[in-house]
Amino acid sequence: VQLQASGGGLVQAGGSLRFSCAASGRTFSAYAMGWFRQAPGKEREFVAAISYRGGTTYYSDSVKGRFTISRDNAKNTVYLQMNSLKPEDTAVYLCAARRNPIAYSGTYYLPRNYDYWGQGTLVTVSS
Repeated sequence: VQLQASGGGLVQAGGSLRFSCAASGRTFSAYAMGWFRQAPGKEREFVAAISYRGGTTYYSDSVKGRFTISRDNAKNTVYLQMNSLKPEDTAVYLCAARRNPIAYSGTYYLPRNYDYWGQGTLVTVSS
């Protein structure tokens, strides 16, 4: 599956952005989806994940209550709505797909458990 992310940019602290990640090539609904981010000099960090049909979601503690992951299988797209952005949210954001389910897996937050990755999109949050 090929993944194409969009929606990054520069935003002031407290602002909002919405990412989209469009998938092509395979049956989108057969993949759980995740968002990760990577700041300069840091390891790739889990942000959020969503199950095949959207019934199960997971968030990192650092974004819980501010970010929302969702998907539209009819449009082959997963979204990340980011509100109340903070300077520490500055990073390259990447979407990823995995064939194995995430519900009760205990591995949804591990980058190595995702099979396909999109290119990153940069978010810069100014203070």
